Amino acid sequence: MSETKTLQAVARDRVGKGAAREARRQGRVPAVVYGAGKPPRAIAVDFNEMKKLIYAGGFMTTMFDIEVGGETEHAIPRDYQLDPVKDMPIHVDFFRVGKGQTIAVEVPVHFVNQEKAVGIKRGGTLNVVRHTVELNVPADAIPDSIDIDISTLDIGDSLHISAVTLPKGVTPTITDRDFTIATIAVPAGVREQLQQEAAEKAEGGGDEG
Repeated sequence: MSETKTLQAVARDRVGKGAAREARRQGRVPAVVYGAGKPPRAIAVDFNEMKKLIYAGGFMTTMFDIEVGGETEHAIPRDYQLDPVKDMPIHVDFFRVGKGQTIAVEVPVHFVNQEKAVGIKRGGTLNVVRHTVELNVPADAIPDSIDIDISTLDIGDSLHISAVTLPKGVTPTITDRDFTIATIAVPAGVREQLQQEAAEKAEGGGDEG
């Protein structure tokens, strides 16, 4: 489970491109905190700290206590922008979260026991359909990842969300279908052999006519 991290910030008196450029010149990343029925709040956070947090992984599933002006904003990142050339953070959006609130979060999927998977041992390939799954989760108990054991999957098998054991209080945001997360694909050599056999059978059928 992701732990809540503390983030120091300063208030921004002005918004707009000019104010954002000024914040960046001062070594900060402009940001905004919004939601929970309150007005948006323009802030700026330390550039080096934000860069480290984003590239450390798990940024979008981490709750933050943002300390600004003697107050604390409990929020989770909802979006961030990187410079298209330098890949450095240039803006961050934070969403306020109240105690006991449930929020939708994209949680990474990790596949464990790949080396033991029946289908992979037989030459199959793990085909990942979803690297993340959007889940409704308690704001104070966001899972770092969903770990799925695929050791029993054979060639041609599909792993659906219904087969995944989710943490207590966690549910998929998609409820109208049992969506696929991964499959064990047929080996290329076997697929080509089956295609060749099908083609020969079709040709044979044509000669009979």
